[in-house]
Amino acid sequence: MNAAERMPADGRVRAIVEGVAPAVDGGRFAIKRSLGEEVEVEADCFTDGHDQLVCTLYIRHEDDSDWRELPMRPLGNDRWGCAFKCGTLGTWHYKVGARVDPFLTWRAEFARRLDAEDMRVAARTGAELIGAAAGRATGEHSVQLGEWVIRLLAVEGETLHREAQDAAMAAVVMRYPDPDIGSAYSPDLLVTVEPERARYGGWYELFPRSAGMAGEHGNFDDVIRQLPRIAGMGFDVLYLPPIHPIGRKQRKSKNNTLAAEPEDVGSPWAIGAAEGGHKDIHPQLGSHADFRRLVEAAHGHGLEVALDIAYQCAPDHPYVRDFPAWFKWRPDGRVQYAENPPKKYQDIYPFDFTSRDWQDLWFELGSVLEFWIGEGVRIFRIDNPHTKPFPFWEWVIAAIKRQHPDVIFLAEAFTRPKIMHRLAKLGFSQSYTYFAWRNTKHELTEYFTELSQGPGREYFRPNCWPNTPDILTETLQYGGAAAFMGRVALAATLSANYGIYGPAFELMESAPREHGGEEYLDSEKYQLRAWNLDRADSLAPFIARLNRIRRENPALHGDWRLHFHAIDNEAMICYSKTTPDLENVIVTVVNLDPHNVQAGWVTLDLDALRVDASNAYQMHELLSGAHYLWNGPRNFVRLEPSRAPVHIFRLGRRLRTERDFDYFL
Repeated sequence: MNAAERMPADGRVRAIVEGVAPAVDGGRFAIKRSLGEEVEVEADCFTDGHDQLVCTLYIRHEDDSDWRELPMRPLGNDRWGCAFKCGTLGTWHYKVGARVDPFLTWRAEFARRLDAEDMRVAARTGAELIGAAAGRATGEHSVQLGEWVIRLLAVEGETLHREAQDAAMAAVVMRYPDPDIGSAYSPDLLVTVEPERARYGGWYELFPRSAGMAGEHGNFDDVIRQLPRIAGMGFDVLYLPPIHPIGRKQRKSKNNTLAAEPEDVGSPWAIGAAEGGHKDIHPQLGSHADFRRLVEAAHGHGLEVALDIAYQCAPDHPYVRDFPAWFKWRPDGRVQYAENPPKKYQDIYPFDFTSRDWQDLWFELGSVLEFWIGEGVRIFRIDNPHTKPFPFWEWVIAAIKRQHPDVIFLAEAFTRPKIMHRLAKLGFSQSYTYFAWRNTKHELTEYFTELSQGPGREYFRPNCWPNTPDILTETLQYGGAAAFMGRVALAATLSANYGIYGPAFELMESAPREHGGEEYLDSEKYQLRAWNLDRADSLAPFIARLNRIRRENPALHGDWRLHFHAIDNEAMICYSKTTPDLENVIVTVVNLDPHNVQAGWVTLDLDALRVDASNAYQMHELLSGAHYLWNGPRNFVRLEPSRAPVHIFRLGRRLRTERDFDYFL
């Protein structure tokens, strides 16, 4: 037997590092943070026997060559912790190291020694360790440590005990560790740091072609004229469906019917025609210069423009003619169109990502993103990413983020949970969710507890939409204004990122194309729509108030500090969000029944909110401006759908004196 083959590389490394958190799949994928957020790292670090450990968190930005060292603190039961702030966009590396430290071990044991002779012998051991550190030290530190050695050997009794426990001198020794004592290290772990907008924002979806006058095809200038209204409602992101030329072959007509008439405008997701493809703009929308003006104008109103990227082609896209190998061909000699039986999409050809020319295809599709980044776009909503190979997304997102770490990707993947989570692990900044189909208190509590407290929160950022051009839920079809108000309030307060399919939601569009379906009647996906945005019953003022509440309350800017509270009515739900310091506390109560008045007793977890149950406290209702005085954990709430199906409270200052009550009243 060759004994050397079975021996460790360095048998003197006795420390163990395991259980490092956060880590996704053992470090296979990066966790996510936004700029300025902290990563709280914990690890199990221990060794055999009773020796003392030094545990260190090592961090570095991808552009740095050297590691920065941060001391970890013991948390108990061999668990250690340390936090670091993500101060630069891009990829950060972190790992945990641990080593046995003879000096710390000596110091800890010396503190327990009582016998005078025992202390004298131990002092000589300590002097050797300190002397060795003095030899490694430089300048004044070397002198200080040498003098400490002399003092240790010169004193006895209680004086020796105090001298050995000199904390300031011990700190000097720790600056010069023995290089012959090796450390154990965790795997190199990653955190992707993205802009704040990846963590928090409100999205507004608008079809530019419907932004014009009634009956006329809109353009980018029409959208620019709407920017003050959209910004005035408090949104952060203006999301545009595909803006490219639309195919004429197999064009869909109104309500997704076949046999289009000459005036039919087709689906924006049927990309490509004689005028160009994914890097071109529909001529009736404007030019590239017009688009850049829109992006610049949006920035002037505090809005980012998000662009839809749909990796698919209309039959007359130039790619079909110039690169036939990028598509799957049927035995009858035609390209295979998209279908999800029984649904058929004759106007859309999917790419064959595994064709013999897959590398050229991948590079071209990556160049589409690069092109629109060059036009000023930093946010992309990716259409149906779950129907494209995982390796493609891992490659293209990493390649883009290496050059443009400020770019944000939203995955439109309404599919199975494991697929949605895999896409998030591969680099998507945000993901659509199942929120649209979670309606009961139990469903909402269970789902958002999973999103905010489950392990997926390290990489999966939810973006909640009550409606989209593809999704008109049964609740919105039959619930009236109360359903629209309740659903948008839930989305905006349960999730730090949310969005609406704009005009249709503002004006409470609720007619389905067919009973039992979720497609809109006269869907904007297939025809121009004229929206009367000045209607008296528009929800725009309510949405604007909601977004103002979001902006003014940092508790609503994150997902992790969500806490559900008891309420004795299954038709109502209560939850809170807080900042880490609990200086900002938001409590939301929603009537989930859009047809009936509901009332119930809320039981707040006052310990979680750090509220003294023996004192009254203010609850400022932010939608109406009303003030309420609550006492103890149990308080009564009544919500009328015809007036407002939701209360959003901000916990006010605690009332402790008679003067406080006078001020409140």
